[in-house]
Amino acid sequence: MILTVIFLVQTSMNFNTSLYSNGLGGISRQFNVSEQAARAGAAIFLVTYAFGCELWAPWSEEFGRKPVLQLFLGLVNIWCLPVALAPNFASLLVGRALGGLSSAGGSVTLGMTADIFEPDEQQYAVAYVVFSSVGGSILGPIIGGFVAAYLDWTWTIWIQLIFGGFCQILHFLLVPETRTTILLDRIAKKRRESGQSPNVYGPNELEPFFRRFTFKELIWIWVRPFRMFVTEPIVLTLSLLSGFSDALIFMQIQSFALVYRQWGFSAVDIGLAFIPIGLGYIIAWLSFIPAIRRNKKERQLKLGSEHAQYESRLWWLLYTAPCLPIGLIIFAWTSGGPPVHWVGTMVGSAIIGIANYSIYMATIDYMICAYGPYASSATGGNGWSQDFLAGVLTVSATPFYTNIGVARHLEIASTILFCISLILVCAVYAVYYYGPALRKRSPFAESLASAVTSEVGGQPRRRLSRLSNIEHVPARGHGPIRGRNHGFSMGQDGMSAHPGHQVR
Repeated sequence: MILTVIFLVQTSMNFNTSLYSNGLGGISRQFNVSEQAARAGAAIFLVTYAFGCELWAPWSEEFGRKPVLQLFLGLVNIWCLPVALAPNFASLLVGRALGGLSSAGGSVTLGMTADIFEPDEQQYAVAYVVFSSVGGSILGPIIGGFVAAYLDWTWTIWIQLIFGGFCQILHFLLVPETRTTILLDRIAKKRRESGQSPNVYGPNELEPFFRRFTFKELIWIWVRPFRMFVTEPIVLTLSLLSGFSDALIFMQIQSFALVYRQWGFSAVDIGLAFIPIGLGYIIAWLSFIPAIRRNKKERQLKLGSEHAQYESRLWWLLYTAPCLPIGLIIFAWTSGGPPVHWVGTMVGSAIIGIANYSIYMATIDYMICAYGPYASSATGGNGWSQDFLAGVLTVSATPFYTNIGVARHLEIASTILFCISLILVCAVYAVYYYGPALRKRSPFAESLASAVTSEVGGQPRRRLSRLSNIEHVPARGHGPIRGRNHGFSMGQDGMSAHPGHQVR
């Protein structure tokens, strides 16, 4: 139930990023701007969404998933109003910017998945949530085609509000808090109030809020995802790969109209042309089921192998990542219009869909495993690269597809993307084979790996409730259980259990 609500919330967020583009014609007419200028509303939402992922991710780790998720869902819904009711184009852009900045993206929803499941059991759940993320991006243009054909452009915003409001209510009613620190605080408080354990305190109760969070630490928390993106080789490499792959979908949202109008497609037909990408997502999702089974068996057989415990999660990607350049080159040289049949472009789109899902799924699964309780910050970097690249490329997509080269603009544009994808796909093989060395250069990943106990007595491995000192984390730390340099002692239940009042 929790995963399904997360699925819907994530779908709504990515739905918001793509549906707007189907209102470009109406926006252009109402505000007397060009369609290219109207695309700024899509671009600014994606760019601010990129920073929103980074902004919200660490706070959900500190204050709990539920209040943060409710807050950002409420803000996203509120900022739909100034867009739909905008008296001028500038007001529309401000509303879109604030809506993007208020969106947390997968950094929080995938962090919730890491809360609920141990690394050994998380893959099916991650695959499910990832499908909602990529699926939401193409749901927008599919529905948007009908909106563009039969409704006023403002319905691209009202539909977002209806969907977002439904998801917020569903989340409020059905999803409990999942963050470990918050749950331990509540348990400790109940034990003290009942008299069962009067000296037991949760990890966030040992110091008042303003002592735990000085201004310097507040800035540090917000900067954490950016720092991980820049300083963590794993996060940087895989985020760029995933970001480029996802940005292609948003470029295609802009280019599909150029491509399919050559065959006389209507607005509805162009929207339905995104269905093959969705079929690619489904094929990739199903293909991961046997891959996950194989991966679990390998981890059980090779308990002492770091490569088996971490990098083996990327094994299936070695075979599916090449679908990205393959799909791009097929799409490129079948997109020139008649006499070539349009079905060729859709075959290419489906293959791109297989690659896009696989890249996102495998990289997210790997980073959640490698960074554990810091998963929101690590995947926040992934989300930042996806949305930032998508936002930048959204504005440049139409000029890129119409002006590149002397002739055959569409074919040459996609061929350039094909060449870039070849370079990025090579990064998958580099991380797979050299991942252990990269992780040894990562203070975050190494500290988390050392905080995992080996399997004892047939019991599955579990993360300990505190982390060893991490160079990148300030003295007061920001782990799932606040492991301070001065030592936060843990009882068997994961809470401080010292007699007397001198609780460390």
